Amino acid sequence: MYKGIVEFIRETYGDRISIPLHEPCFSGNEREYVADTIESSFVSSVGEYVNRFERDIATFCGAKFAVATVNGTAALHIALKLSGTGAGDEVLTQPLTFVATANAISYTGALPVFIDVDRDTLGLSPEKLEDFLKVNIVIRKGFAVNKKSGRRISACVPMHTFGHPCRIDEIAAVCRKYKIALVEDAAESIGSLYKGKHTGTFGKAGVLSFNGNKIITTGGGGMIITDDANFAKKAKHITTTAKIPHKWEYVHDETGYNYRLPNINAALGCAQLEKLKGFLVKKRLLADTYATYFKSIGIPFVLEPEYARSNYWLNAILLKNRAERNKFLEYSNSNGVMTRPAWRLMNKLRMYKSCQCGNLENANWLEDRIVNIPSSVTK
Repeated sequence: MYKGIVEFIRETYGDRISIPLHEPCFSGNEREYVADTIESSFVSSVGEYVNRFERDIATFCGAKFAVATVNGTAALHIALKLSGTGAGDEVLTQPLTFVATANAISYTGALPVFIDVDRDTLGLSPEKLEDFLKVNIVIRKGFAVNKKSGRRISACVPMHTFGHPCRIDEIAAVCRKYKIALVEDAAESIGSLYKGKHTGTFGKAGVLSFNGNKIITTGGGGMIITDDANFAKKAKHITTTAKIPHKWEYVHDETGYNYRLPNINAALGCAQLEKLKGFLVKKRLLADTYATYFKSIGIPFVLEPEYARSNYWLNAILLKNRAERNKFLEYSNSNGVMTRPAWRLMNKLRMYKSCQCGNLENANWLEDRIVNIPSSVTK
């Protein structure tokens, strides 16, 4: 079986010695735009490409505003901070996620609390979220307070895993009910829609990532998207070291962050964004090819959830158990086809082991079975 899967992936990607998990595709104006920034000398955090990239991303996602940052983690850090999360608070999130989600919560001085995911969406479960809140929360002075710890629960951060939208409208309704700010980790889901609306636009703010392994890349970069004008203005200010605009004076009015995306990276992003719609078409064709093949051999392939349109950033299959998963990972990677398991669950990492958790039966089940397979945009 393992040999057949590896051979099929090789046939899909053509004659290559090694097949990566997800590599960038540069087939447009990348060289021209990057060279333009070099010739102009505006390669740092000021430049027209940064402004253009923000405008184009906002338009693509259906958001009113976008603020570019050096990476998705920085974007999430600032989005949480401006949503009111601070030292001593708690933030609800899922254990099945990349470590940046939990790290960004920690940067604010808050503690993550881990709530289970759904097996079909791979994202935060609205039922598990509400079950946790019903048992553990009281409302005091307009805030949700954890009865066990006495800490305020300031925010909830669901993540759209591998580009598959979670049931974000239901999660948003729960957050409104309990007066908890919703910040979406849409780092993996540019181009993904839930009930016709782009991920990252259901809460106070959403964040995107343009790391080198994403569908489009700026080399390293992120974005905050929001419909709140004041939120966007504050985000731009605080990510630019909180410097008061002036031709020559250097005056800063609060503790800020050097998180602004450089113009040279934004130039790459502008060129990539021009190709995104075509990339998404090719990603769906690849997912359809995989789905047909894996159905024929009786292995579950992770499909987009009901009412959603996924970008299929990373394709995934579900094997029988951890032992079979590990055997396949060993075989495929030893034979030049890069595959990977899901991330180690956040509550199992040393720095987050003491964090409060709900019942994580689904996350544990998925961790034992998920394997990501090569998902680069096909030529």
